[in-house]
Amino acid sequence: MLKLAKALCLATFLLGLASALGGLPPSWEIAQTVALWLLAAHALEALLMWRHVRRYPGALWVSVGLTLLFGLLHWKPLADQARRA
Repeated sequence: MLKLAKALCLATFLLGLASALGGLPPSWEIAQTVALWLLAAHALEALLMWRHVRRYPGALWVSVGLTLLFGLLHWKPLADQARRA
């Protein structure tokens, strides 16, 4: 289920990018709007959940990028792991 949710996030961003670059018909412009709203929501999420985003064992910029792509699908497991510890 987690992989499916991540795949849907990536597909949303790829469709938005393809639409922005003119690779899709004009009727698919909604893909840009959806992708931008999803990116905005994930950016806000990264700010609000910063303490969990910082828990990623790799580089901070990678964790921020993963949060922008996947949102809670990235930081929630980090928060759960910290709670168990």
